[in-house]
Amino acid sequence: MERKDRRRADQLRPYRIHRHFQKYPAGSVLIEMGNTKVICAASIEDRVPFFLRGTGEGWIAAEYSLLPSATGTRSQREAVRGRQSGRTQEIERLIGRSLRSVFDTKAIGERTIMIDCDVIQADGGTRTASVTGAFVALVEACATFYEKGGIFPVRDFVSAVSVGIRACGDPALDLCYEEDSQAIVDMNVAMTGAGNFVEVQGTGEGRPFSRAELNQLLQLGEQGCRELISYQKDVLGGELVWLVGREG
Repeated sequence: MERKDRRRADQLRPYRIHRHFQKYPAGSVLIEMGNTKVICAASIEDRVPFFLRGTGEGWIAAEYSLLPSATGTRSQREAVRGRQSGRTQEIERLIGRSLRSVFDTKAIGERTIMIDCDVIQADGGTRTASVTGAFVALVEACATFYEKGGIFPVRDFVSAVSVGIRACGDPALDLCYEEDSQAIVDMNVAMTGAGNFVEVQGTGEGRPFSRAELNQLLQLGEQGCRELISYQKDVLGGELVWLVGREG
């Protein structure tokens, strides 16, 4: 069945990453995936969590928020409610794990890189867009303190994308909110430039799914991640791409 926006089943929504979106963070981008828009910022702090003090090792942590006006119905700020939702905590862990999977925490000393992902407009795939955009902001931030001849802490690329089985039964890549809210199966895939999976979060919302369907979804997810990683390289440009994975 044809998708509402007439995309092919294996086609990403129009995407764009705007670098240097904010003045003050060490790295920042605005990522757009269709109508989803997320500001991703990376800030460097000269401290680490208590369990890393004295180890000489750094850390990456992520915070995620959905602005009240980001959806069709205004949502209350979590700060007003006095607690984070389980969904927010899950997304923050996904972003942090994805970035740490391609990061050498020993190469930054006892520093923490804080990743802030703020959704200013949501139309599905906000967590995966956050991973993809945050990676670019992370590389920007690391370039501000990298010394020539040293180890660049970002070892590989990483991106993420949503896939799912639509209500009509067709597997599809990069679901918008309308597709996602009615999906039979919903899945998020995060993958490195080397082709290794970091996260595969899949749920049978309407029914269980078969191994054959899982394979189809993974294939779509891999294709989408590879395309986004290629775009990340274009956005970063030759100098920063050359730094990723560099050891001396």
